[in-house]
Amino acid sequence: MHNVVISGTGLYTPAQSISNEELVQSFNAWVAQFNHENAAAIERGEVQAQAASDAAFIEKASGIKSRFVMDKQGILDPQRMKPSLPERSNDERSILCEMGVAAAEQALLRAGKTAADIDGVIVACSNLQRAYPAISIEIQAALGIQGYGFDMNVACSSATFGIQTACNSVQLGQARAVLVINPEICTAHLNFRDRDSHFIFGDAATAVVVERADLATSAHQFEILGTRLSTQFSNNIRNNFGFLNRTADQGVDAQDKLFVQEGRKVFREVCPMVAELVGSHLQDSGLNVSDVQRFWLHQANLSMNHLIVKKLLGREATLDEAPVILDTYANTSSAGSVIAFHKYQDDLPAGALGVLSSFGAGYSIGCVILRKR
Repeated sequence: MHNVVISGTGLYTPAQSISNEELVQSFNAWVAQFNHENAAAIERGEVQAQAASDAAFIEKASGIKSRFVMDKQGILDPQRMKPSLPERSNDERSILCEMGVAAAEQALLRAGKTAADIDGVIVACSNLQRAYPAISIEIQAALGIQGYGFDMNVACSSATFGIQTACNSVQLGQARAVLVINPEICTAHLNFRDRDSHFIFGDAATAVVVERADLATSAHQFEILGTRLSTQFSNNIRNNFGFLNRTADQGVDAQDKLFVQEGRKVFREVCPMVAELVGSHLQDSGLNVSDVQRFWLHQANLSMNHLIVKKLLGREATLDEAPVILDTYANTSSAGSVIAFHKYQDDLPAGALGVLSSFGAGYSIGCVILRKR
């Protein structure tokens, strides 16, 4: 059994960003148009009038101020309100591959590794571009990595589930090092005409190098002290898009083929589950919550993160203890906690303890306890 470390992280951030004000202007233009075109039906009570959105409300409700996106123009066009990402030929790199490679190259550089040092590639994300061939195998080929690759999906928890899977392979000697990559184009499955959720998501890609501790040479090493996963079935976050949609004509363009959630139920049910799992994981590892210097949490909602850490610490957390990237990235699904980890790790001293945790649809929760080397 080998000791395992995360020796490098990488982040791909799209070039374009949308502020709350820009998003609301587009949404409200669509609302005005919809209500005008359906005025008679609304008057008769046959159609429900759409309500305008508000930038200040979005920030207060979520903590989000802006989000990075792969295509700004298509999202902000009131006649379209979705990204414009043209299909590529089979001879071109897919868009998820392109994002994943950019994040992976940065992670390899920080880890001081080359393609020859990597034995496996795991692409773990909430929405895969296609069923096959696997995006992971495409990225493997693009990077020139020998070995294996496979895709996995545990929604927003995909990163921590992927890290545990990679950790197990390295620990058992099945691989020297594994790349875990999280390419997320969340705006492609978001309903930008849903007032309750049109502001939630952004796009990004992250990557981590998981490798044997005795082979690691980088200055960015975190020993994996333990991992823990948990799932519990719930319909409160759901997306019914899939290949079987073409076999049932009545639901092809229905709202449930995009992201839908019961936000209040998710908040009420998930927060205590995450706090309990993280707390018990630390306790079972012989560690105290007070020993943890940093919590890199899934970046879905600022109030959720505040509540989770407050349940753990018994007090409000500082930004140093629970850093936030949600304000500028929004919810990037599986990438969120890794973005926080990538951006807020270098200042920690050797020996510092941290917790990387993600949670989301499933419900699914993952926890990785890390110690700076």
